[in-house]
Amino acid sequence: MKSLRQTLREATKRKVAVGHFNIADLAGLKAIVGSAKDLGVPVIIGTSEGEAGFLGRKEIAAYIRALREELRMPIYLNSDHTHSFEEIKKAVAAGYDAILFDGGHLPIEENIKQTKKVVSYVKAKNKNIIVEGELGNIGSGSMIRKEIPKDAAIQLKDLTTPEDAVRFMKATGVDMLAPAVGNLHGMLANAPNPALNIGRIRAIKDAIRMPMVLHGGSGVADRDFVAAIEAGITIVHISTELRVAWRKGMDEAFRADPDEIAPYKLFPQAIAGVREVATRRLQLFNKLL
Repeated sequence: MKSLRQTLREATKRKVAVGHFNIADLAGLKAIVGSAKDLGVPVIIGTSEGEAGFLGRKEIAAYIRALREELRMPIYLNSDHTHSFEEIKKAVAAGYDAILFDGGHLPIEENIKQTKKVVSYVKAKNKNIIVEGELGNIGSGSMIRKEIPKDAAIQLKDLTTPEDAVRFMKATGVDMLAPAVGNLHGMLANAPNPALNIGRIRAIKDAIRMPMVLHGGSGVADRDFVAAIEAGITIVHISTELRVAWRKGMDEAFRADPDEIAPYKLFPQAIAGVREVATRRLQLFNKLL
């Protein structure tokens, strides 16, 4: 099977993006993997620190490896938004394919210092693991929001600059960069999410010439996705949309059969909802629409 690095090179060349979807249970994983297999496209499964703590890092890594071997498809595992060095060590030991150290909320000097430490450790243990750094604060948490967080980098003056991106890349040795380009974690309840700054994405890509990751993809307009991928985004993260679809499916299942107590009989509607979201996004990211 192709390595994640090879898959990202091919995506960059074709100007498509690899879909990254977070999971917290095997129902979500079943939906996402089924969608990617049917479409014949690679997919990245992500677990945040909280999700990994619930699932177990070694357990989900072993499950992904088993799926990869059984289905013979490019499915990868990323340690998403990893803040603690102890969790970095656990992800490396478990066999994750990629790790995001999230220092985006830190001043740039401290972010560089901590990210460099992470890169050095990970590469010493396994040089094939891809390390991603985050530069710029886009808020945290996959949730429905009433308003934009006050500290999120949405204004033009707060976005990641090409100069800082180059400095960060050279100082840390990261393999990928997640910049703040108008994106926001979570979805706004009564309004569309802010528009992405496509010009800034293109400028950063031209400056660093390395894979770029768009976090906070839920709630982004389709036209912005298309433009962002054309401008240089190689991976797109989706989480909140999946959680909304999962919750809606479970609510429908309980309404349809309020006396049912067997989880595997209730999950199908949640799986169908998550799969619909994953399919629609993977089609868009891979130019299959």
